[in-house]
Amino acid sequence: MNVPHSQPLPPIPVTILTGFLGAGKTTLLNRLIAAAGDTRIAVVENEFGAVGIDGGLIGTASRPDITVVELANGCVCCSVRGEMSRALADLADRRDAGTLAFDRLVLETTGLADPAPVAQAFFVDEGVRERYVLDGILTLVDAVHAPAQLDEQRVAAAQVGFADRLLLTKTDLVDDAQVEALTERLRRINARAPIAPPPTDGRVADLLALNAFHLDDVLEIDPTFLTGHHPKGLARSGVVADASAAEHTRSWDDDVSSLVLRHPGAVDVDRIGAFVEGLLETNGNDMLRYKGVLAVRDNPQRLVFQGVHRITGFDYGRPWAEGEARESLIVIIGRRLDAAAIEAGFQAACR
Repeated sequence: MNVPHSQPLPPIPVTILTGFLGAGKTTLLNRLIAAAGDTRIAVVENEFGAVGIDGGLIGTASRPDITVVELANGCVCCSVRGEMSRALADLADRRDAGTLAFDRLVLETTGLADPAPVAQAFFVDEGVRERYVLDGILTLVDAVHAPAQLDEQRVAAAQVGFADRLLLTKTDLVDDAQVEALTERLRRINARAPIAPPPTDGRVADLLALNAFHLDDVLEIDPTFLTGHHPKGLARSGVVADASAAEHTRSWDDDVSSLVLRHPGAVDVDRIGAFVEGLLETNGNDMLRYKGVLAVRDNPQRLVFQGVHRITGFDYGRPWAEGEARESLIVIIGRRLDAAAIEAGFQAACR
């Protein structure tokens, strides 16, 4: 029997599952549900149009502890965000009251959705922010149709740009050269997201625990973040803008690209803070995702920040280890970024 909880429950971890139409989101969702074991999952389904269909495709028959909530009044990227927030608040209320038990939430967006308003809800909507914690964004990419989708649909590039993991589907339907070409293109769009096919075994459940949006040290999560040496299948772009030698490469036919800013040393917190504030004021609408680890002068701890568009947060992470090189790094994924201006501002702030 479910009973109300006398103590506040911890925030609910959330995974956003996105990707263009036909990329295989529902297939992956079914696999995540099957691999979840004892983890109880609530699923929020967003449908485009008045009648939802994907809810009937989710394999919950063998998992009665899976709760599906369909949002059928439009696209989650526009007017439906209020409905999404109400649905999330209702789920949390039922969990607090003891009438519904779940440990994690997976939110699957329609293939036509820009993930930005969805992710922002977990930072700006008070009733959501206080009861949920965004764990990560998974973006599925259809290896057959993605090249044309990226050419023709800005939202497809936005979905790639927001990803914490890029999962290539339908790779068996194209040759190795096509997969490599697409992988390189995805790296240009999103320099920070590992790229690989979805796991084929029980490791698929690991996708529900990325810790990608937690404001702790990204180096604790991924020790290779600064080195550029990544395991096979988890490749990232080598594009780096250095305070002494700036280099930036972007695809002319992609609307979204990555910029990596690196300074080999400590920075002044006021100067770098002013740079970030100016960056958000000038480019905030076009900055999809960004994350930084900064070495601040006269402070033994790493300053970690990340954000979505104009919504950002800062926190101090673990101390720098003795003998460890203090280095400042910012990764920005955005639309039509003026790379030269951003690099110049970063260089000036690092002096």
